[in-house]
Amino acid sequence: MANTALSIRPVSTKADTKAFIELVYRLYANDPAWVAPLRSEVAATISPEKNGWFSHAEAQLFLAERGGRVVGRISAHIDFLALEMPAEQGFGPGTGFWGMFEAEDENTAKALVNTAEQWLRNKGMTRAIGPVSLSIWEEPGLLVRGHDHSPMVLMGHHLPQYQAWIEAMGYGRAKTLYTYELDVTKPFPELIQRIVKMGERNPKINIREVNKDKFDEEAKIIVDILNDAWSDNWGFVPLTQRELDDVGTKLKPLVFKEMIRIAELEGEPVAFMIALPDFNEALKRMKGSLLPFGWLKALLWLRKPKANGARVPLMGVVKRLQASRMASQLAFMMIEYIRAASVEKYGATRGEVGWILEDNQGMVAIADAIDSHINREYVIYQKPL
Repeated sequence: MANTALSIRPVSTKADTKAFIELVYRLYANDPAWVAPLRSEVAATISPEKNGWFSHAEAQLFLAERGGRVVGRISAHIDFLALEMPAEQGFGPGTGFWGMFEAEDENTAKALVNTAEQWLRNKGMTRAIGPVSLSIWEEPGLLVRGHDHSPMVLMGHHLPQYQAWIEAMGYGRAKTLYTYELDVTKPFPELIQRIVKMGERNPKINIREVNKDKFDEEAKIIVDILNDAWSDNWGFVPLTQRELDDVGTKLKPLVFKEMIRIAELEGEPVAFMIALPDFNEALKRMKGSLLPFGWLKALLWLRKPKANGARVPLMGVVKRLQASRMASQLAFMMIEYIRAASVEKYGATRGEVGWILEDNQGMVAIADAIDSHINREYVIYQKPL
């Protein structure tokens, strides 16, 4: 079998798509830290009809086969909004991507990446960034530290050998992303508690829960703040209405009002923080399928969620307040209220904040101030074509 020729071909049929999805369930079957994604969610991610990202992007999926057996996969893709961004913010003209990368061995990995690179060259791209699967807002980067514990909800997990394989192909780090872990059963340091209490005495500040009955309106408020707050960040690509609609459909079952806060200053929404109970704890027991009984496990969990972990995947403060004391105060107030709710209502013992860009000084300072520590590290790689 080792001498059997390797072939790379584009995904073109329903059977190819199924094989593309199924590969990971074999490669990670013996990895105790891996959480099997729902097959239906993976299928939706790669479907132009179900993923709003495709409204401003195109992608080609590839399969690697040896002796009739699937031994690897990759996506090559172009985000047209990323092409319009300033080059100094990480992407810009000529930037293409690859992602959804999995391989049984190094030779397969090299052939897959070479295929993705050639597809990007044929489209006029001059630089490859990866892995990014598929949108920068979904699962960016390769896990290089933290393989010994399961990822929280909406975070990636990868085989440890991939790092050496990718770096051997001439890829260097474009950016490092961190997640920070903390014990949420412990009160925050006294200084943070004083900052929160001062904010509570300020009549101009109101920290409120989201109103799930007005889900679409609340989602628009959050995305408007997000697109303003993150607009100067490395790797920023604006979220579109189509993406918002699809992400809303996907995440609405995981929205719990106590875990999502909007900060208002003199009645104007200026900041938000989203936290999610760690659905991966329930997902791990479903082994990638809602059938035959996974749907019941999911339904029972969603009706009365209990999770050891809770994750803050997104937060933002409008640009005009950034680098001000007010921005930090609002952030600490939202974190404190969500921390308390996660413990009291959902039984959480550990929290995770991230991902956070390595050079995002404001967020790193907040993570340090609440006594959290880095528990997972992801790397986004780049290479000229």
